[in-house]
Parts: sequence; structure tokens; C-alpha cells
Amino acid sequence: MIDIHCHLLPGIDDGSKDMATSLQLARDAVADGITHALMTPHHMSREYTNHPDDVIALTDQFQAELDAHDIPLHVYPCQEVHITGGLIAAIDAGDTLTCDEDQHYILLEFPHTDVPTYAEDMFFQVQQRGLIPIIVHPERNEYFMKHPDTLYDFIQRGALSQVTASSYVGTFGKGVAQFASDILTAGLAQVFASDAHHLPNRQYEMSAAFKQLTKQFGADYADLFQENAKAIINGTAVKRLHEQPVKKHLFAKY
Repeated sequence: MIDIHCHLLPGIDDGSKDMATSLQLARDAVADGITHALMTPHHMSREYTNHPDDVIALTDQFQAELDAHDIPLHVYPCQEVHITGGLIAAIDAGDTLTCDEDQHYILLEFPHTDVPTYAEDMFFQVQQRGLIPIIVHPERNEYFMKHPDTLYDFIQRGALSQVTASSYVGTFGKGVAQFASDILTAGLAQVFASDAHHLPNRQYEMSAAFKQLTKQFGADYADLFQENAKAIINGTAVKRLHEQPVKKHLFAKY
């Protein structure tokens, strides 16, 4: 099982405070069935800036520690890049990491409560540079909850999205879980990730999410998500589902 979004690197953002904590998170990941993971510290957020060279060096150091402690987890450098007015300049300057060596996929995070008005044009510019944006955890974005057609529009224009496993299984509450399920039902997400931090309610629940996905949609749907995670880190084509607007339940409280 591959995790394309987690915060295991020590002392670099809000994910892990030190190497001992990172190693415990890695053990938790392995216990949940994870074998490979992208290290995705926050980049260009209000609190954190993590340049590629620093992320690469720390990921190499972390892999050496994992090997020394016989923890069978393979890690790769990446970033969770925040949507800001400086995103395009950062991409052009080589200050962003992608999910794959061939630079096809980039993880992008919107502000928690909003989708900026410039985002549509910015996504177009990102795609003009040969990158496919992957919107991380749209199910926890308050604007998407209120305006789910906006997410549909981004996906229709070629973006992808990643639902957090914990969201889907209910860790963040019923509203987030329902919206995550509705996103999946509408075919607007193509992959799971843990978004694991050393924080309450931010643990590994990938195996539980895949079990629930299989029960709700069938084994083929779950297999597709597994293969898409592999495609993202390999830089190959992600398989998309039949995409349609989210149908809000009459009494849904997102």
C-alpha cells in the first residue's frame, strides 16, 4: 500500500517533532500496511517553507534511520504545496517538488476555508507547465462543502483529488465523512492518502478506509485506488472514474 501524502519528516513542519516520533509514525504506517510513502511537508504556507534541497536531504536521512532500525518503509521526497499568489513563480524557479521523478503530479492544498478566485487561472497555468494538480483533502475544505460544483469543475478541467482515509472513516466527524463519501460516489477522487501527523485524530487509517471502500463500492474500485497511488509515484497515467457533480443529500450537514 502506498501513501502519497503524510508528514513524517522530523522537525520540519507540524507533523513530527523529532526523529524518535518519526520512527514511531513509520512503525504505525507499516503496521497499517504501508510499504512506500511520499514525504510531503508543508511548503509556502503561512507557517512553513521547506525548499526542495532541504526536503531531499532530510528524506535521505530519514530513510537511513528507517533502514538502521529495520523498519520496512521506503520514503521519497515531495511537498504539500499551498496555493498562494507565488505558486507559479516557485514552480518556474524549481522551488517545488513533484510526486514523481518525471514531474507529472504536484500536490496542492487550498486554504481550509476558501478557494481563491485566482485558483482556476492558476491551475490552468500549472497544467500549461505539464503538471497535473492533485487537490489534497477537498472533503475538509469548507468552500467545497458549500459549493461542491466547484470541485467538479476543477476535476473536469483535468485536476485530480485525494481524499484522506481518516475523513472517509469518520474521524473528522459525520459531515466530513458524508462529503468524502459523496465525492467518491461522484467519481471526483482517484486516490486515498493518510495525511498522517503526530496529532490527535491524524493517525494511519488507510486499511480501514480501503475496507470501507470495498464494502461500499466493490473490490474493483478499491484496486483502482491502489493502482492510482502507484501510478502517481511512478509518473504514469492515473485512471479516472465516471465524473459527475456531487449530489447533496437532502438532510446532509457538511
